[in-house]
Amino acid sequence: MFNKTRADQKNLKIADESASESRKQVSGLRSLDSEYLDIRDSIPTGLKLVREYEEARERILKVLRGTREDWDSYRWQLKNRVSDVEVLKGIIHLSENEIREIEVTGRQYRWSVSPYYLSLMDPEDSNCPIRLQAIPSIKEYMGEPGLDYPMNADRQLYPPLVARLYPDRLIIKLTNMCSMFCRHCQRKRDIDSRDLIHPMNRIQEAIDYVRENDEVRDVLLTGGDALALSDDQLDYILTELGNISHVEIKRLGSRMPCVMPQRITPELCEILSKHDPVYLNTQFNHPREVTVEAQRAVDMLTRSGVVVRDQTVLLKRINDDPHVMKKLMQELLKIKVAPYYLFDCKKVDGIRHFGVPLDVGLNIIKKMRGFTSGMAVPTFIKHVPDARGKVPIYPRNQYGPVFEDSD
Repeated sequence: MFNKTRADQKNLKIADESASESRKQVSGLRSLDSEYLDIRDSIPTGLKLVREYEEARERILKVLRGTREDWDSYRWQLKNRVSDVEVLKGIIHLSENEIREIEVTGRQYRWSVSPYYLSLMDPEDSNCPIRLQAIPSIKEYMGEPGLDYPMNADRQLYPPLVARLYPDRLIIKLTNMCSMFCRHCQRKRDIDSRDLIHPMNRIQEAIDYVRENDEVRDVLLTGGDALALSDDQLDYILTELGNISHVEIKRLGSRMPCVMPQRITPELCEILSKHDPVYLNTQFNHPREVTVEAQRAVDMLTRSGVVVRDQTVLLKRINDDPHVMKKLMQELLKIKVAPYYLFDCKKVDGIRHFGVPLDVGLNIIKKMRGFTSGMAVPTFIKHVPDARGKVPIYPRNQYGPVFEDSD
C-alpha cells in the first residue's frame, strides 16, 4: 500500500465531480426524449413480429393452396395477388359493412394485395396501418374532388411515356403493374382494369427522347412499379440508357422491397450490378413493414451496388405520429435504407382522406431534428403544381420559412 499524495486526492475529487456532472447531463439528455423512450418498445415493428408473420404466412398458404417454396417465388406472389373479397375474407376478418365497401369501391378503383403484404396485417384489426394501405375504403370516393395530378402538366410536349418537370431529369413510366395497388396511390386513376407493360416501341421512343436531349443526366424508371418488368426487359432498358453518354445515373421506382421482397433475386441483382450507378427509391410507411424479408432484399441490393433510399408518404391514421415516424426511420437505417423524403399526401381524387394538415408533418420533423441521427430525418416535401414540382418545407426557425397551406 502507498499513501495518496495531496495531488492524488485532489485529482480523485475532480474525477468524482466530473463523473457526477456527466451523470446529470446524461439524465438531462434522456429526459429531453423521455416521451419517446417510454413508448418506443411498444411500437410494433416487423423485425420483432417474426413469429406472428410466420403464422400468418401458413394461414395464407393454406387458403391459397400454396407451398413454402411457392411463397419465396415472386412469380407465385404476383400470380396469387388477392383481388377477390371472397378470398380476402378467408384471410382477414371482414365485417359485412367492410365487404360492401370493398365491393362498391372496387368498381371505381382497382385493388390487389400480394400474399406477402397480407401476412403483415393484423387479421382482426380494421385500423391496422398495413390494412389501411391495402384494403379499399368507401372514403376513396366519398370525399371532395381532388386536384389534377401535377405530372399531367405539359404531357403533350413529350413522348407518351415521358413525364418531365425538371431541366436535367425525367420519368419514364414503363407499366401500370404493381405487386399491390396502394390505396393512397397518387396515380390510381391511371391503373386501369388490367395489367399492362407498354410495348417496346413506345419505351424506345422515350429512350430516344433522352438521347436527343443532352441536358438529361438522370432518368427514373417507374410506373406502376419498375420491377414489374422482367429481368431481361430491365437489362435492355438500362443498357440502352447506359449507352447514352450524358445519362449519369439511372433510378428505379419500386415499392417491392416493402410489399413483395421476393422480387429481389440474385439474378436481378446481378443485372443491376452491371449498370452502376443505380439508385432504387422505395416506400416504407410503417415500422411493421420493416421485416426480416425486407432486410434480406435490401441487403442483396446494396451488396450489388444499388443505393436504396426511402420516400415515405405522410398518411392519416398510419404514420401521422412523431413517435411512429421516428421509429420507422430508425428501423430503416437498421436495414440500410436511407430516409430521403417525407411526402405530404397529394390532394388528388381518391386519396384525400389520407391527408393531414401541414402542421402535423412539420411537428414530426421538429420532434426528430436533434432527437435522432440526422441520417434518420427525411426532407418534408409538398407537391405544388404552380411550382412545377417538389417544395421542401421546414418547421419555423429550422432552415427556412414555414410553407403556409392554402387549403
